[in-house]
Amino acid sequence: MILVADSGSSSSDWMLNLPDSKPLFFKTKGLNPFFVSEKEIEKVMKDVPEIIPYSEEIKEVYFFGAGSITPDRREIVSNALTTLFPNSFISVESDLLGAAYATLQNDKGLIATLGTGSDISFYDGKNLFQSHHGIGYVLGDEGSGAWFGKKLITHFLYGKMPRDIAKAFSEKYRISKDSVIKNVYQKERPNSYLASFIPFMSEHRTHPYIDKLLNEGFDEFVRTNIMTYPNYWEFSCNFVGRVAYTFDMNIRQVCQIHGVTVGKILASPIYDLFDYVIERETSNFSI
Repeated sequence: MILVADSGSSSSDWMLNLPDSKPLFFKTKGLNPFFVSEKEIEKVMKDVPEIIPYSEEIKEVYFFGAGSITPDRREIVSNALTTLFPNSFISVESDLLGAAYATLQNDKGLIATLGTGSDISFYDGKNLFQSHHGIGYVLGDEGSGAWFGKKLITHFLYGKMPRDIAKAFSEKYRISKDSVIKNVYQKERPNSYLASFIPFMSEHRTHPYIDKLLNEGFDEFVRTNIMTYPNYWEFSCNFVGRVAYTFDMNIRQVCQIHGVTVGKILASPIYDLFDYVIERETSNFSI
């Protein structure tokens, strides 16, 4: 049995191939090792009843996750998964590589994640080049859920939000300066908290204020991330993540302005990623 995971900071998608049955799909919290410990990962996985009956039968686990970008962070995830799946080969890689497998497979191109956070890299059909972006919600994450959440909150608290949108925002979330400070500076997963305001933007996407904010955020992402690559116009840029999928029309408009060719836009790469990994491993085994 092979288990494949795509994990962001807010949520994780998992698929397990089962003999003589359709794949098992389930979700967990996001398992970004910058925000959760080895023990926390173990706890999250032990609370998933669907996977318990198969824990010792699983032979391979391929985990692609946000934050799994350095050996020490990958080791956090690997150690936790080894405890849960003792008979498995464990592979931990970045979510960008998983997104590249899902959208480009063996083709060359740019791959970008736009979810709770944001990142980008170039994939040559086999290898993912080291990214100089993805520096997190404090310093970067342009165009991400966390980036937009920061803008919404600061505009609201500073009184810069249009009156009608501010009223709707206040009625939906009942936030205050104290509650924001508590969630951002004292509680766990502050980036996920900031990104939790994306549904509000989706509900009001046609409002001129929201539309302008979306275009500004994606323009910042394109200029800061995509356009830093030489000859970026020669390759398609593929997007993965809930923010990219939800606001795909805004992304396409901004990319068109800057001469960026848009490839695939997926809300989640898990289905395409699962198919790619299963086909690759089955092919390798047959050889």
